[in-house]
Amino acid sequence: MNRFLSWLVPLACALALVSCSGRKEASYRMDYTVALDTAGHYLLVDLDLAMAPGTGRVTLNMPRWTPGYYEMLDFPKHLCDFSAADAAGTAVAWEKSGMNRWIVTLPADGRVNVSYRIYANRRDVGSSRVDGDIAFVSPAGTFMHVDGDLQHPVRVRFDLPGGWEKISSGLLPVEGTADTFRADDFDRLYDSPFLLGNYYSCDFEHEGHPYRFAIETPEGIEESGFREDFCKIVSAATRLMGEVPYDNYCLIHMGAGGGGLEHWNSQACYTDGTYRFADRGRQVSFLAFTAHEYFHLYNVKCIRPAELWPFNYDTEAVTPMLWVSEGLTCYYEFRLLRSSGVATPDEALGQLSGYFSRYAPYEGQHHMSLRQSSYDIWLNFMNGDANERDVRVNYYFKGPVVGLLMDVDIRRHTAQEKSLDDVMRALYGRYYKELRRGFTEEEFWQEVEKAYGGPVPHLQALVNTTEEIDYDACLRDAGLYVDRESWSIRRMENPDPAQTAFLENMELI
Repeated sequence: MNRFLSWLVPLACALALVSCSGRKEASYRMDYTVALDTAGHYLLVDLDLAMAPGTGRVTLNMPRWTPGYYEMLDFPKHLCDFSAADAAGTAVAWEKSGMNRWIVTLPADGRVNVSYRIYANRRDVGSSRVDGDIAFVSPAGTFMHVDGDLQHPVRVRFDLPGGWEKISSGLLPVEGTADTFRADDFDRLYDSPFLLGNYYSCDFEHEGHPYRFAIETPEGIEESGFREDFCKIVSAATRLMGEVPYDNYCLIHMGAGGGGLEHWNSQACYTDGTYRFADRGRQVSFLAFTAHEYFHLYNVKCIRPAELWPFNYDTEAVTPMLWVSEGLTCYYEFRLLRSSGVATPDEALGQLSGYFSRYAPYEGQHHMSLRQSSYDIWLNFMNGDANERDVRVNYYFKGPVVGLLMDVDIRRHTAQEKSLDDVMRALYGRYYKELRRGFTEEEFWQEVEKAYGGPVPHLQALVNTTEEIDYDACLRDAGLYVDRESWSIRRMENPDPAQTAFLENMELI
């Protein structure tokens, strides 16, 4: 995105701030200031809200979840000490409505200052964390919007503790500042986390676009060649999809922990806490993890199920298509590892086999289909019940394997003239770029049929079945088979010429 123009502070001067999608005039102003209590692990949030005189009351809404993290995180549970005052500092009345709404009675001039604290002491990528020398800010759990008006510009300024030097985000600072950021709307703000403090950062250009690395624990990053490998993955994804969907990109990697989350033009991940990997397998897995969050730029940020847009932050966004958004993204980890050249064929197959071995030997695949796992994820995300493998299947594990089977079958049926790549490019071009909306389940299968050249009930059955799939029959043309002792997908030792050509086309030899 381009550098943002400075905010016109006086409300009377608020002109039409219209985006490329034709948003309405900014009829009020929202300016946030965020300070930090590093000892208590708090974000100290102050909102200067200026609405039209005589507005009466305003309802402020804080999201209950953040996109990409399919669990009701109920962010307001971390909020305390809400208060509201007029310009003179006199308290004004407010009341709570439901779990995530605050109704504030405005002074006659429409100006109000709202303050609250957010307890930020969690190490997950959906939540904020404030420590002694670093802070991660998850915007969905920090900022409120005017209820019913997500499409409104907002400005955020950070008041950093003494000695803190850096702020990194997919959002760029307002020109002439280093601490103030502006978003065209709250969807963009909620999708733009911040890393604050003192940490390793590196700014560079790649293929005409600016990038920033913001890394909490950078040990080994130079000798590991991670930057070079990341750029190779970006280039491979660009060749696959035809373009990058952003102006600038920020990679936020934090210390030891689990999980990563994709954002509109950034990723935020916890890591091993070092780039000095214990072995080559750990390094390849980390590159796949990075590739996964990067490919989400296309698959879920641009190519998204219709149920995921526009966002409703009050309730679950239930869709049967997250096996596409997440499962196929796991498949494209495997593809990007190979097309970028950062992994060998055996290393890439090993990554894919890791997913296969986490569901194929277990009973759960006979109780839940891949489609149903997508629909029920709001019940099962981070659900560690002891019987999980016995009664459920995870789309992160089965999704990439079904992606491989679909890709192989499309390639086989079209004599390698088409592939799953054509489906992804078609979804990106038609529903994101042309129609500017999400795709329905029916529309997804229509695009698969176009690439395949006919009806695909056998491919739909892979998604809907609770029967064990005949993997060897599906993979034979590609010169692949399943080793059931290790539950891995392997290349045949002596493929025939047609199988060899198939393997070459998929960059597996």
